Amino acid sequence: MYEAIRWPQDMTPSRSPIHFTNELEVAVSPETIWSLLVDTAAWPSFYPGVEHVELLGGHESLRLGTRFETNLAGQDVYASVQEFEPMTRIAWAGGPKASLESKAYHAWIITPTPNGTHLWTEETMQGPLWIELAKQAPDIFWRTHQTLLEDLAKVATQGGESPTR
Repeated sequence: MYEAIRWPQDMTPSRSPIHFTNELEVAVSPETIWSLLVDTAAWPSFYPGVEHVELLGGHESLRLGTRFETNLAGQDVYASVQEFEPMTRIAWAGGPKASLESKAYHAWIITPTPNGTHLWTEETMQGPLWIELAKQAPDIFWRTHQTLLEDLAKVATQGGESPTR
């Protein structure tokens, strides 16, 4: 159905103790989904726990190589865009500032369907901080990403309004 994630060799699922996928069909165009994913100012409206995103290096929007800082999973993190194919795929890699040996790779695949868009998100995580969080709540990352997809779908179908919880 879609092209495989282009995992960095050290972040493949087989080398990562944490790996999960989430998917959802949304009755909006891929362009609508893409516009929300690349608009970091919109992230707080659908991305659980995100309060801010700061683009670094003079970048004004996400594109291949864009570095950014944000807060995810209760952690201040740094990341950079590793894959960027408009309307089709985007991925970033990074990790928490508090645990430089912990890292993650988060990819999105956007596929048009007869009724809108199929969203697929997949992530691998490595390092002590992520492993400790997973020990406390084994499905925390999967549940957070499922909420992310559901909230993204709500914002997309409501024309940019933040979902109420």
